[in-house]
Amino acid sequence: MSTNPEKAVSYILTKSVSEHMNKDVLLLNQNTLTREAARMLQHYETDDIIVTDEKTDPIGIVTDEDILRKVSDVTVNAEATSLKDVMSTPLIVINEKATLQDALHKMRDNNIRKLPVINKKNQVIGIIFQATIANAIREATATQPRLLSPPIKAILGNLGFVLQFAGVLLLVPAIVATILAETDIATGIYLNTVLLLVTGFFLNSYGEKASLNLQQASVLVFSSLFLLTLFGTTPYLYISTPDLTPVEAFSNAFFSSAAGFTTGGISLYDEPENLQQSFTFYRSFTQLVGGMSFIYLVITAFYPESKLRSMRGFISGRTLHMRELFGTITVIFALYIVIVALLLWIFGENNLMDDFSLAMSTLATGGFVPDSKILQDLLWQEQIVLMGAMILGALPFTFHYAFVRKKFLSPKLGKEVLTYFAILSGATLLFILISGYNPLDSAFYTVSASTTAGLQNESLSGLNPTGHGILMVLMIIGGCGFSTAGGFKIYRLLHLKNFRAVLEKEKRLKLSNETKKEVYSTIIILTLFPIISLITAAHLASIEDVSFENAFFESVGVITTGGLSAGVIDIDTDSATKMVLGFLMIFGRLEIIAIIYIFVPKLI
Repeated sequence: MSTNPEKAVSYILTKSVSEHMNKDVLLLNQNTLTREAARMLQHYETDDIIVTDEKTDPIGIVTDEDILRKVSDVTVNAEATSLKDVMSTPLIVINEKATLQDALHKMRDNNIRKLPVINKKNQVIGIIFQATIANAIREATATQPRLLSPPIKAILGNLGFVLQFAGVLLLVPAIVATILAETDIATGIYLNTVLLLVTGFFLNSYGEKASLNLQQASVLVFSSLFLLTLFGTTPYLYISTPDLTPVEAFSNAFFSSAAGFTTGGISLYDEPENLQQSFTFYRSFTQLVGGMSFIYLVITAFYPESKLRSMRGFISGRTLHMRELFGTITVIFALYIVIVALLLWIFGENNLMDDFSLAMSTLATGGFVPDSKILQDLLWQEQIVLMGAMILGALPFTFHYAFVRKKFLSPKLGKEVLTYFAILSGATLLFILISGYNPLDSAFYTVSASTTAGLQNESLSGLNPTGHGILMVLMIIGGCGFSTAGGFKIYRLLHLKNFRAVLEKEKRLKLSNETKKEVYSTIIILTLFPIISLITAAHLASIEDVSFENAFFESVGVITTGGLSAGVIDIDTDSATKMVLGFLMIFGRLEIIAIIYIFVPKLI
């Protein structure tokens, strides 16, 4: 018997109905006579007929019992009766991407024991039976223990795909380094790519692509970011100075790699222009890979295609398909990068390679800059371009999807987007009044904080406490869900409207379990972000000999992956602290809640 029947059943129920459906389905037109239909049932040795209209769309179902019961009625003329006279309608169907659990729920709700399975073209491709699902569950609980349980294999399969996806993307900076003849950098990036591809292939060979529950999805997302960060240290080790100890070199590389793949953007390099140009390009590219891969992970792990129907109506106006969505977004962001880079080049006459690096870092809301002086003395046009790019990175992916899939330049704004702009506008006006910066610079910093991009042209250690407070609140709130921005996210903020109802027993009983869990999760995250920041700040203030205010500002920039800095963390920060801060950026990128889901499954 299986060592854990509950997990085996849970795993089987996440399988799609297309894997267990009967593909032999008898389809007949509604005008077919019942006597002919009875003959067809006997010929094909089946019990069910899916009835179609003139357009071959499924409209009803007839079983052998229907024919026997209704045609045996003396009031019915068997010779003239057609299927449309005896069929059960409306026809209840299920999508091929739905899970067995979805099928069981639909059967229970409609008191039926079978469901025709349709594809996205509304064509019947099979039928799933309650008995088939029961047999699958029975077999799963009777299977002998294996080396890897199905949930672990599912995690490994998804993890392998993510690593391979990242490895293929990182070929771009490797090729750039090769073209520029910067051999050491090219070697480090190629080695990183090989590690990702080989590890991904190895994991795929032991795993399988399957849906995950929330706890397993949390393990997947953490493992992905950790391995991307770990393998991403390789190019940094190639440029490490020889006077550093192995521990110091690795801690610097781990921190920098984490700042890239988590889009944290805090840099240990005061003058990145002294690095080879292909390497600054690689640093910015890791932020793009991290940002895009993270959203891919969220969509595939937490919102598998069968559940993307919940996003229907939010801007796109129809059910989203994961491959279509992510493929479209990848193309859109590539166009964004080209447009932003060219605009920066036209207005600023800078190095085109640096412009592309800055464009990637900005749209990924990462904050790495290729040159320490690139943000100084910006023309107002360049500031507007960068602010626009940061905001684009902080908006939901469905917003960009609708940008081209519906009416161009006229996407419908959802509540989350409108709330984000309202918060940003109010914070910008307040920051202009109290910061001492001019209006354009003030807007630049509030946009940088609210998008968690972290772009800045000077240390913010001298900013007044109120100004620090505004920027910290914006970093904690962050951008919108399903975006490359970090922080708390606006969509969670919207769940607080149910906070009062949760406190009142009568109203709490009326809330769904899902709504209550969202409120609990929101409260936990909103509490942990400042608490972790305060603990980190106390440590930084003591070891770096800086004010607690600046240390607190720095720690908020780390845990929210906001990236704005008061100049507290640098190359001389001790190795253990940099390693811990690297993990904090990973935890912050996971919005902390994924870590909690791993260890506190009751919250799920």
